Amino acid sequence: MATTLTAEALGTVFARLQGANQDFARRYPGDSGQRQPVHVVYGGAHLFRFDAAARMGAIALRALEEYAPTPADLAAALGLPEALAGTIWTRVAEKLRREPVEDYRADFEDGYGNRPDAEEDAQAVATAREMAKGAAAGTLPPFIGLRIKPLNEELRARSIRTLDLLLTTLMRETGGRLPEGFLVTLPKVTVPEQVTALVDLFDLFEPALGLPAGSLRLEIMIETPQAILNAQGLCNLPLFAAAARGRCVAAHFGVYDYTASSDITAAWQGLDHPACDFARRMMQIAYAGTGLRVSDGATNILPVPPHRAAPEGPPLNPARREENRTAVHRAWRLHRDHIRRSLIGGIYQGWDLHPAQLVTRYATVFEFFLEGLDAASDRLRNFVQKAAQATLVGEVFDDAATGQGLLNYFLRAINCGALTEEEALERSGLTLDELRGRSFVKILENRRG
Repeated sequence: MATTLTAEALGTVFARLQGANQDFARRYPGDSGQRQPVHVVYGGAHLFRFDAAARMGAIALRALEEYAPTPADLAAALGLPEALAGTIWTRVAEKLRREPVEDYRADFEDGYGNRPDAEEDAQAVATAREMAKGAAAGTLPPFIGLRIKPLNEELRARSIRTLDLLLTTLMRETGGRLPEGFLVTLPKVTVPEQVTALVDLFDLFEPALGLPAGSLRLEIMIETPQAILNAQGLCNLPLFAAAARGRCVAAHFGVYDYTASSDITAAWQGLDHPACDFARRMMQIAYAGTGLRVSDGATNILPVPPHRAAPEGPPLNPARREENRTAVHRAWRLHRDHIRRSLIGGIYQGWDLHPAQLVTRYATVFEFFLEGLDAASDRLRNFVQKAAQATLVGEVFDDAATGQGLLNYFLRAINCGALTEEEALERSGLTLDELRGRSFVKILENRRG
């Protein structure tokens, strides 16, 4: 067949195209395939103990048993579908016993405050010892770490000294091993140079502490308008990721600092403010396909009962018990609405600040996955059986672009405890190797033979 362009002419064009395509693939490698926790618990470093996760789980379980002792109570409190309430209640209780906290940050920033240097020095050492003790005892959550203070001019020296003391002590106490899932959270990032500085320090820490190169990883916090748009009118978010030189795994949205910096009054600061929608969407756009996980922020209305019985006094009267129940349920419902809003928006992680919020965190996440299970099961099973041919299930048309999203649905549900692996295999039609392989493309390739 006759063509017009020569191989030499095509080669020149393709060479330029190849470079651009390869650069794009390097910048946007896609989902890392690693587990993303559904939350991160921030607690003041002075409160951290080696068994903090188990203690929080016990408190959360007591809150569930006191304020939602039956599935019907939980459904009424949160607005859950009655058909799912029994399964959700049972799985929440099981989760609180088995793995109550998925991710935890010992906080040396807002949750700790500015204290005398000697006190923070001692606390950094004590926190490291507790982490080492937890690592040895197997009591740490799957993900663990600390939040240092910002690297601004006022606090940079204090921030890095705390990190140095904690890492030095931790390595000594553990024999040179970092806990699994260890991360350093860098708050209030405003310029890429702050990220670069932390990465440069990681490059110094690792050989000095005997750690393999690349062991120390970080996550950044987006808490100011300047983190979204810099003085040159450019989006800072990709610049932050590039400055991390591959060490950044997540970006967290700081709701209250961001809204305060945007001159929004305290009464209207919250996860559902339109200013937050804009910032979150910018984060999702900037980090889509990069492998960086995006996390939403916290609900600061806590499920705390207003009345407490005196240790040696009489129990609360019925009226006060009902006021406690109403207050906790109101805070739970708000938390549930915020979590669900994030999930629908494609953000699968958020912050929790109080043990009783673990009840609503898991109940809402489980509801989200269970309510869509039938449709996702039908679509994925049918699509895989057709081996990448576009398929129609009901009124929903699927093509190959949605396959990985359907697979990720099951993987996230398993990771958080909404589904067991056995249930996912039965509902999806996948084999165990296919499910654990985490790649929809490879599933289709193998099924095509």
